[in-house]
Amino acid sequence: MSERVGIVFVSHSRQIAEGLVALAGQMAGSVPLVAAGGTDDDGIGTSFVKVSEGIQQAQKGAGVVVISDLGSALLIAETVYDTLSDEERERVIVVDVPFVEGGVAAGVAAESGAGLRDVVEAAESARSAWVDAPSALPGEPLEDAEQASASGTGASGGTDASGRYVREVTLKNRDGLHARPAAEFVKLANTFPVKVTVNGKDAKSLLGIMSLGLNAGKTAEIASDDPAGAGAVDALADLVETGFGEA
Repeated sequence: MSERVGIVFVSHSRQIAEGLVALAGQMAGSVPLVAAGGTDDDGIGTSFVKVSEGIQQAQKGAGVVVISDLGSALLIAETVYDTLSDEERERVIVVDVPFVEGGVAAGVAAESGAGLRDVVEAAESARSAWVDAPSALPGEPLEDAEQASASGTGASGGTDASGRYVREVTLKNRDGLHARPAAEFVKLANTFPVKVTVNGKDAKSLLGIMSLGLNAGKTAEIASDDPAGAGAVDALADLVETGFGEA
């Protein structure tokens, strides 16, 4: 297995940083995830020493992404970055993104074998992932893909009027595409070179998939307009139909 991009979580709280490492670790078990939370004596605040040591610990050869929670944590991370050698700075990127969402997205991208820049892009996707997300009042169901789509290709798959290969699947697992199964889905999507969408969202974007609000019983349209995309669509649809081991 090739080395994974490492991620350092810089927080004002040791417990928060360690909690995010535990959360991301459920979906990114092979990724070097390092908590750099709290002051040197584990009080509330940030530590130059912890961040500096965290970067060294997370660096396994593929680079390191540093993600922080509040403004001064970002300032400390940037200060540490400025002290690195020119060679080290080429392999470390400090990003200002939503802490939990960006951290989890970065972890899943790194687990999929993405390079440093792609892991950063995954983290940065947290800024806009929910901008166009569907919404509903309490007690009102979100619109099903089968209501929103006119592909009519059904569960067996087929080519729609626009030439896309499409399969419609129904979420069987009790909690739908929550974090763990969504991460499994995205990791599988990243093994294919073609572009695949789920209800219009990029299948390789963890936060994009989670923003769809696909709960148990909801229908999803998995599609690709790439001529070589049928295999990827089928593999992803088949994964959903297994219920991710939770059905």
